[in-house]
Amino acid sequence: MQLLSQRQMLNKTVTVALLLLFSAGLLTAKEKAFSLKKFKQTDIGKPALAGSSQVKGKGIQLIAGGADVWGVKDEFHFSYLEQTGDFDLAARIESLSAPHLYTKAGLMAREELTDNSRHIFFQAFPNNKPRNKNNGGYEFQYRRDKGGEMKAIYPAKAESAPEFPVNYPNTWIRLKRAGNVFTGFVSADGKTWKAYTTFTLELPEKIYLGLAVTSHNTKESATAVFRDITLIK
Repeated sequence: MQLLSQRQMLNKTVTVALLLLFSAGLLTAKEKAFSLKKFKQTDIGKPALAGSSQVKGKGIQLIAGGADVWGVKDEFHFSYLEQTGDFDLAARIESLSAPHLYTKAGLMAREELTDNSRHIFFQAFPNNKPRNKNNGGYEFQYRRDKGGEMKAIYPAKAESAPEFPVNYPNTWIRLKRAGNVFTGFVSADGKTWKAYTTFTLELPEKIYLGLAVTSHNTKESATAVFRDITLIK
């Protein structure tokens, strides 16, 4: 039997060590970057102001019109990948302009590219001003049925100090899928993550996954800059 070379033995040892770290959850989403050129882009719905997505340095800038991602149909700009199976997507939202109190930017897992598709949308607002049942800057929203009304999961403490505040340029956001279970996380540094909520939605194995921005002001575009984008499949 031919003996393995020292280099082969070292490579095998490193590979096993990395697999053990990933399985133990000791390597975070921040530690595995990927090419931003893989992202495609499109407007969902028919925004009065067309959106755009552009890779800038180590991030992506999205400019978006759109009335909202809410109700029974959506208008927003989407920078996305076609994703199959489980994932762990994270990003730092460096900035988000505020043409409206309800301007939104975040991570979306979407069944279709139609305006009334089922989806999960874990999002951030431009600031921590009070909103409906929410005193912080993050919110977890979803549409369970195609063409159905969207719903939101709000922070438990809506009238005290914000439990999930945004803090630009360090507004970290993360969306993880395990089977049909979706979990949203927030962080101030991209290292220590706090779970916002967990929700079960039976979406197909293959979905559209990416960055979503809506202005909520049909006469003015919103601009969001996402950096440190990482994906573990």
